[in-house]
Parts: sequence; structure tokens; C-alpha cells
Amino acid sequence: MNDSDDTILEFLAETGAAFSKRGLEVNFEQRGINVSYSTIKRRTEKLENAGLIKCVEQKGSYYAISESGEQYLEGELDMDNISEPDKGKNGK
Repeated sequence: MNDSDDTILEFLAETGAAFSKRGLEVNFEQRGINVSYSTIKRRTEKLENAGLIKCVEQKGSYYAISESGEQYLEGELDMDNISEPDKGKNGK
């Protein structure tokens, strides 16, 4: 977990909405949040694989925070003991 992960999770939790990766980028830029598209792309995959966000629509890939992501933000889930996945769902 890193600062970008927390930023993405906090934003999704605060808005209560689902966003595409580009949607996250635009919203971050408008709010002066310094997280690049390449970081968003890389981190959303890792957050999804860790179960902290979920893809709510396959076409266009819109992401929302999951129950586990909410628990993490509330300090109820310790991610230090969970190894970060290196590969996507399809082993890529």
C-alpha cells in the first residue's frame, strides 16, 4: 500500500461513486491531487486484485470502493500482512 492507494480509496469512499481510470484522473486534476494516469492505471489493478475496489461495469471499467476498502480506511483491515499481488486476474 502507498499514498496513491490511500488517495484513490479515500476519493472513492468520499464520492460514493464509480469512476473509470480516466474519470479518476480528471477529478484528481480538478482537485489538485497529484496522481498521474499511469499510477492510477497501475494501482487500480492492484487495489482490485487485493479486493479493496471492485469493477462495477466491465465495459469501460468503472471502479468503486469495496466493503474491504471501507474497512481498510476505517482501520479495521490491516493490509501490512497481505502481500501485494504482482499479476492481474489473468496472470498478466
